[in-house]
Amino acid sequence: MMELTRKGEYAIRGVVYLAQLPPGKVALISEIAEAVDVPQMFLAKILQSFAKIGLVNSFRGAGGGFMLGRPASQITLREVVEAVEGPILPNRCLMGSGVCERDTTCGVHPVWRQIQQRVVEVLDGVTIEDLAVHQK
Repeated sequence: MMELTRKGEYAIRGVVYLAQLPPGKVALISEIAEAVDVPQMFLAKILQSFAKIGLVNSFRGAGGGFMLGRPASQITLREVVEAVEGPILPNRCLMGSGVCERDTTCGVHPVWRQIQQRVVEVLDGVTIEDLAVHQK
């Protein structure tokens, strides 16, 4: 994954919105979807998958909705991106040995590895809190 899909973009928008809420406030899916301009059903699926891994908490019934699963300062952009897009792989050869028959002799392989490490470092260095503060 190097290019963020629409799903990844929507996921970031939704999580950043939750980070901007007052602590302890639960947001309805309709409210989040409207605020970040994302189709409600699509966003609901993303946030439900995030609830399974603890990135958000979901609450059913009246007064139900979503809130962050932990403080925004403790959620990195990489976590959100990888939760939707999977591991960051600038080239399929980084998926593991044997995926490409040239992986032991290829001179470009170390370059892809370096790109992967840099992208991971950048995404790890940005928290959802950072994004929420800049977006207000």
